[in-house]
Amino acid sequence: MRFVSPNCSDLYPPNIEMKQFPDGDDYVRVAEAEGDGPVFLLHRLYPEQDRSLVQAVLMLRTLKEMGFRTALVAPYLPYSRQDKTFREGEAKSAEYVCGMLKWAGADRLITFDCHFMKKVGEMEYGGLRVASLSMGAELIEKAKGKMGGDLEVVSPDLGASYLVERSGGKSMEKVRGEYEEGAEAYRKIEGIKADFEVRGRNVLILDDMISTGSTMIRAAETLRQKGAERIAFAATHGFFLKDSLQKLRALGDVFVSDSIPSPVSEVSIKRKVESLVGI
Repeated sequence: MRFVSPNCSDLYPPNIEMKQFPDGDDYVRVAEAEGDGPVFLLHRLYPEQDRSLVQAVLMLRTLKEMGFRTALVAPYLPYSRQDKTFREGEAKSAEYVCGMLKWAGADRLITFDCHFMKKVGEMEYGGLRVASLSMGAELIEKAKGKMGGDLEVVSPDLGASYLVERSGGKSMEKVRGEYEEGAEAYRKIEGIKADFEVRGRNVLILDDMISTGSTMIRAAETLRQKGAERIAFAATHGFFLKDSLQKLRALGDVFVSDSIPSPVSEVSIKRKVESLVGI
């Protein structure tokens, strides 16, 4: 049985009613349904992640009170980068968000290229079963169609190495500094190293996400210095904050999946959702 949030109408027709009260609170109504089979709720948690999380809680809790055990299919899991603490008193947000979704009624979370897992598979985190699928193979195939089969696939840091390993790709090593002062939580990139040859090769830089683009840009600069020819950038999740998309397009081709819809979402998650979770 499938329930689809309005923010996934580009993938499937929505069957959940969602409106706003005059004060901005969300109104949610789940259509009546019968049956005792597996239930999947498809709902994006980004952009507007805080509001989207509240909407997920409202939908999941309603389905739970209707007697359903629900798998939440959320293409991108917000707060997934905050799975570690570096200073005393920091919130371990990834764990808390998973715990909140479990409390609300999620029996399982199905997501794509979950940042804190750094692998394909399933684990329990924050009391919630989390299954991480990957769009890595699909993005690499897209790149081969654009750039040819003789392609060097590179991850810009070791955390994304699982995305390129099956294709024989290589991983760069990124070094970050401490959090900078100011209102924005940001750790400056101090350097990116590539201990392999790319001279004369076309290169795809593949990561789980593109946020401000700083990692991709530094990786491209390093690979250019090592003699790379044509460079393309790909990721499962494309945020493209600030003017990062414009900057990346000036350096090479850019494309992502539609886990987060964007002007360069060229690879769809729909087929994998259908084949792996049966909705």
